[in-house]
Amino acid sequence: MAADPAADDTERSFGEERPSHAGRPALTVLLLASTLGVMGGATIAPIIEVIRQALDVSSTAVGLVLTSHSLAIAVASPLAGRVTDRLGPRTPLATGLVVYGLAGGVGMVVDSYPALFVSRLCLGVGAAAVFTCSTAALLGMYRGASRDKVMGWRTSATTAGGFVYPLAAGALGNYSWHAPFAIYLVGLPLGIATLFAVPRTAPSSTDEASNGAKTGTPRAGALRLLRERPLILALCGLWVASAGLLMVIAVSLPRRLDQLGIHDTFVVALYGTVLSSGAAGIIGLTYAQLTARVGHPALMRCAAASWTAALLVFAVADHWAALILVPVLTGTGSGLAMPTLTVLVDNAAPAEQRGTAASLQATALFGGQFASPLVFGPLIESTSIALGALIAAAGTTCILLALFRLPDPARAERTAENQPLPVRSRQPATEE
Repeated sequence: MAADPAADDTERSFGEERPSHAGRPALTVLLLASTLGVMGGATIAPIIEVIRQALDVSSTAVGLVLTSHSLAIAVASPLAGRVTDRLGPRTPLATGLVVYGLAGGVGMVVDSYPALFVSRLCLGVGAAAVFTCSTAALLGMYRGASRDKVMGWRTSATTAGGFVYPLAAGALGNYSWHAPFAIYLVGLPLGIATLFAVPRTAPSSTDEASNGAKTGTPRAGALRLLRERPLILALCGLWVASAGLLMVIAVSLPRRLDQLGIHDTFVVALYGTVLSSGAAGIIGLTYAQLTARVGHPALMRCAAASWTAALLVFAVADHWAALILVPVLTGTGSGLAMPTLTVLVDNAAPAEQRGTAASLQATALFGGQFASPLVFGPLIESTSIALGALIAAAGTTCILLALFRLPDPARAERTAENQPLPVRSRQPATEE
């Protein structure tokens, strides 16, 4: 039975442009919410050394301030994904944005380490909903080449937040270490805007389920999804490993700059997040073209190679000029990896569990970030920053080698399309 060209054209058109009810307002709000993705830790990264000195705590303790919200994200994300699969992304996203703004803003008035730590945990609960719901909403609104384009835009939006917010925090940090926490209040107006702009439920995934691209049991749990889809488990493991290894740079770079005589928090912000975000943002704008040219697995290998180079430079550089390469290489790798991993996980998951799949990514990403200071903090304290970076570089090298076994979903789809139809489907029924 030959395929109907008109039907194919309709399906391709639906894959490129989603229903008009999604609209530009929803896309705008979701991209703005995505700017908060790296804001949780990046906003206070430039002032982390100032906080350590003001509160008189160890490097490991202040590293936990930088990543404590990641623990809450890792724990709360599966619940956020479950709620998103049931209710759609709008309500949990709006709620998460409000919690994010309020909990983040508490840092303006706290003066003790325990209170700051608790506020960061509450921030993480809101961030779990923001990350999971915005991801699920965008993946549900677009398919095909349009999805790659929007995922690239999302990466650029995320890294734009990583450019603007830390730069502002670095400038404010010269006046008071409390002042940068006011930046988190941006979550409050975004939460209100979400209620008006984002559709009540995610766009229907009927088209995906009907063509056999994705099948699964609705509302099955996260653990069952990982058991049934081993590729998702492997990809989440990649999120954990890469996030944990790269946090060595995020936590140690301000201290390394301080050792080299750079104390201005604005300059620390320029090094730590702005250069990285700028590189990732440029990659995001060209991501759709890169994907079409070389494919997802090749982009992931390029990302791992960039991370390895960044860690090696970080380990051996003894001058501030050489350290400029570190955030540029890190940002390039992250700009390639963030949208690629997001798309690969979603391709491997059933459409009706899109929220759960997105939440697993959040759990893996932020779980790795939280664990990193616990693993590398004592190591660096007892040895040196250089040794910690070299060990992390060995880890990213292992990731690079493992990525040569990553399957290409585009090639698998082309292979499936070229397979002949079963004999029984090409002959008329005879038993009626």
